[in-house]
Amino acid sequence: MNKLLVFLILAWVGIWANDGIHTFAKNEACKNCHPAIYKEYMGSMHANSTPQKDTIHAAVWAKHPQNLKQHRYGCGKCHTPAADNLDKMLTKGQKALPETGNPTHQDGIACAYCHRIRSIRFQKTSNTNIISKRPKAYFGTRKEHIASPFHDIITEDNDHMKNGNVCIGCHSHKRNKWGLNVCSTNIANEMDSANCVSCHMPKVEGSVSNLKPREKHAFHGFAGSHFHADMLAKYVDISMLRNIDHFIVNIDNRTSHALLLHPLRIAVLKVSVFREDKRIGLPNRVFVRVIGKEGKPAMPWQATETVKDTMIKANEKRPLRYDVALQKGDEVHVVLGYFLVHPNAARKLGIDNDPVVNEFHILKKAIFKI
Repeated sequence: MNKLLVFLILAWVGIWANDGIHTFAKNEACKNCHPAIYKEYMGSMHANSTPQKDTIHAAVWAKHPQNLKQHRYGCGKCHTPAADNLDKMLTKGQKALPETGNPTHQDGIACAYCHRIRSIRFQKTSNTNIISKRPKAYFGTRKEHIASPFHDIITEDNDHMKNGNVCIGCHSHKRNKWGLNVCSTNIANEMDSANCVSCHMPKVEGSVSNLKPREKHAFHGFAGSHFHADMLAKYVDISMLRNIDHFIVNIDNRTSHALLLHPLRIAVLKVSVFREDKRIGLPNRVFVRVIGKEGKPAMPWQATETVKDTMIKANEKRPLRYDVALQKGDEVHVVLGYFLVHPNAARKLGIDNDPVVNEFHILKKAIFKI
């Protein structure tokens, strides 16, 4: 066969085989020019998305059939999307697990990966990010920017980056093989007109880079249930209504998705009445979304139904009644918080003694004086 023809065939095969497989700059490469953003990012779940860095994800992954039987990290689509062997992770019959010594795995949801999302392919099971094939050209949102000596900056032709919904390639929904929407911001299309970035990446003090001083930049610590939940507290209001023989505490969730999204989470409302030198403790109110099978809780890959759902929904104002007649001088103390893992699930996963799991995260406090 003609050598030129062989070369062209091999080249074509190579292009076909590597379509959609990309090489990304390391996170460390961003540090010198973007020190503030890099520091925020390194303390986020995007930088700690692998089983080696996330206790909870590791416990779930340890029981996953893809780990135990297939030895293939299908979670890599969103947890290690910059992996140099992501194609194998997503291909049945291949073997590819997350490795501690592989920097493309441990970069997690890499800086360069997110900034090269050109568009999003909307799909039933889960969405897919379409990555730009220009390795050193990154999408941004600033209309005015300086030329970087290290990479190009693209501020046009990317609606998802502009409207703040670049996150929904991974955070929109995930359906299992039974068709159950396991973990989602978008269970009932609540997110269709929402802006993820405005809440989870608010403007904070500090320059986006050290090449040109600026007053503010988008927060890259990604406020969420693990870290920086205090940034989200302003989107939840607590109010109280006093009646003759009872009082009502209202929780007003002003976000475009449920108060907590992951089915492992559990929200808790703690209410106490302080009267003179006494504390009257009232029963905790619990909010959950439990997925399972045949009426019992089950792992995400086994679940076929939502067994119980008392989670506070998007844009819902939830009234909670307490049958206590308040007196003049009383103080009603209200604390709304959450655990990252429901105690029952933590025991099943064998992480019930882990301090990360046992920490009660306070989202909002309020004191009402009578």
